[in-house]
Amino acid sequence: MAGTSISVAQLNCSICLNLPTDPVALTCGHSYCVRCITGCWDQDDQKGVYSCPQCRQIFTPRPVLGKNTMLVKVEDNPRKRKIQAAQLDHCYGELGDVECDVCTGEKNKAIKSCLVCLNSYCQNHFECHEELHPGKRHKVTDVAGQLQKMICTKHDKLKEIFCRADQCCICYLCMLDEHKNHDTVSAGAERTEKQTQLGEIQRKFQKRIQERKKELEELRETVDTYKRSAQTAVEDSERIFTELIRSIERRRSEVTRLIRDQEKTEVSRAEEQLKRLEQELKSLRRRDIELEQLSHTDNHIHFLQSFQSLSVSPGSTDSPSIIFSSRLSFDDVGKSVSDLREKLEHFCREEMEKIHSKAKYIEIIPTPELKTRDEFLQYFFQFTVDSNTVHKNLHLSKGDRVITYTDTDQPYPDHPDRFDTLQQVLCRESVCGRSYWEVEWSGRVEITVSYKSISRKGHDDDDDDDEDKNEDHEEDDTNYDTCEFGRNDQSWCLFCSDSSYSFWHHNKGIKLPEVSSSSRIGVYVDHGAGTLSFYSVSDTMTLIHRVHTTFTQPLYPGFEIFDDSILKLCEISKY
Repeated sequence: MAGTSISVAQLNCSICLNLPTDPVALTCGHSYCVRCITGCWDQDDQKGVYSCPQCRQIFTPRPVLGKNTMLVKVEDNPRKRKIQAAQLDHCYGELGDVECDVCTGEKNKAIKSCLVCLNSYCQNHFECHEELHPGKRHKVTDVAGQLQKMICTKHDKLKEIFCRADQCCICYLCMLDEHKNHDTVSAGAERTEKQTQLGEIQRKFQKRIQERKKELEELRETVDTYKRSAQTAVEDSERIFTELIRSIERRRSEVTRLIRDQEKTEVSRAEEQLKRLEQELKSLRRRDIELEQLSHTDNHIHFLQSFQSLSVSPGSTDSPSIIFSSRLSFDDVGKSVSDLREKLEHFCREEMEKIHSKAKYIEIIPTPELKTRDEFLQYFFQFTVDSNTVHKNLHLSKGDRVITYTDTDQPYPDHPDRFDTLQQVLCRESVCGRSYWEVEWSGRVEITVSYKSISRKGHDDDDDDDEDKNEDHEEDDTNYDTCEFGRNDQSWCLFCSDSSYSFWHHNKGIKLPEVSSSSRIGVYVDHGAGTLSFYSVSDTMTLIHRVHTTFTQPLYPGFEIFDDSILKLCEISKY
C-alpha cells in the first residue's frame, strides 16, 4: 500500500479536467461528469452519432449513462481535497483576466475564444476543444472579453457587420432584416476607418496633456512667486509698523491680516486649480493609455464597442486655459506703508484705503479667458497703417487697409521710420490696455506686435530672395536682420503660410500645428497682463499660440508681406 498513489490524470474528467461531479461511466470504461458528457453529446444530436471524447469509440444510438459508483465514493472521500490540491499545473486567472467558461470551481485564465461554440477556453480545455472538432476547424480568436456582447441577441449569430446608419454592430441576418438598405460594411472595414480617427483623437489628447503640463508648471512657479512676494510684503510691513508701534498698532495688525487673507484666498484658488489640472492630467494620461491599448487590439468588435466611450474626453473638453497674472508683487503695498509711516496717524485712515485697493488688485488667476468672438470684439480697435514706415515694394489700397506685395517700387518719400530692406510696415496707433484686431491674408505673411524702437535699416543683400526668407523662418541661425520682425527682442511675430505656422521672438522660432484652414487671424493683447494671443477666426475662436511676458514699451501692430502675398486689416462695423 505504501507504493500506491492516486493518479489525478486517471480520475479527472477529460472534458473539464477536474474530479468528476456526478460521475458517469461509458461502456468503453471512461468516466465523465454527467453535465460535461451530456453537453458534449447534445451537440451531436443532429448527426445521431455519439463518441467517447477520450478514445473515440462510436455509440449508436445514444447510450444511457450509468453512475460510476467507485468515483462517487472518491468524490465523497476527504482525500478528494488532496487530489484537487495536487493539480498545480492550472494557471488560475487573476483579476481582470477572462476566465475559462468550462472550468468548474476556481477558474483558469482563458487564452482562446471560439466564435462558434461561443466559449472561452484555458490551455487544457482549448486542447480538448480542438480534439473534439478534428474534422472542421471552428473560428478561434485570441481571448475576447465579454464574448456574449459579440453575439446578436435576436438571431444568436456572430456580429460581423457594422451599420453606419445606426452606428452599431449587427449580424448578417440583421442586415437582411431591420437594417435592410442601410449603409453597412464589414467590421474590419469600419475598424480601419475608425483607426484613423483614433489616431487623431490620440493626438488631441496628447496635445491637451502637453498644454495642461505646461499650465501646471507655470501655475506652480506663479504660486511660488506670489508667496515670496507676499512674505516680503509682510516682513516690510512688520518692520515699518514696529517703528510706529505706539500710534499705528491697530493698523499694523490690519495690514498684516489683509495681506495674509489675500494670500490665503489667492493661493487657495490656485491650489484648487492645481488639483483640478493634476486630476485632469491623470485622467488624460489614463485615457491615452486606454486608447493606445485599444489601437493595438486585434478584436474588431471589442474595438468598435469600446471606441465610442473612449473617444469621449474623461474631463471637460472646454475647460478654460489658465492665464497667469503679472501682478505678483506686493511692492505697492510696501510703498503705501512707507508713506503711512512718514505721514503718521492723521494720514492713517486715508492711506489704509489705498492699501486695501492695492492688495485686492493682486491676483494669481485673473478674469476668465475670453472665448467667443463677441467677447473679443468688446476690445476691437481699428488700427491704421503708418505710411511713413511702408517698404517701397508694398502697395497700399482701399483706404490703406489692404497691403499687397509688388515688384514695382512705390514712389514713397524717404523717411527715417521707413523699412528700407524688408517688406515690413507698422501701424500708426499703439496698443492701449486690452486691444483686439483681425487681419485676412493669403500667400506668406508675418503678423507682428513690435516696440516702436525697432531698427528700420538693415543690410542690403541682393542675393536674398523671398524663398530664402521663408527658409529662414524654418530654422534658427545667426544670418538675420536685426530689423526683421521676430529676429530681435523688440518684436513678437506669427509667420503664416499655406503649409505651416511658426512663432518668432528674439531669433528663436517655434513650429506650430496648423489649427484650421481659416485665412482670418485675430490678435489679442493685454498689455498690463503681459499676454499676446493669436487666434484662427471662423465660427469659433481657435487659439494658435499665446505668449506670457512683460511688455516694457508700447506695442504697435506690424506686418511683413512676402512675394505674391496680400494682407488686409479687417473692419468691423459693429462692436
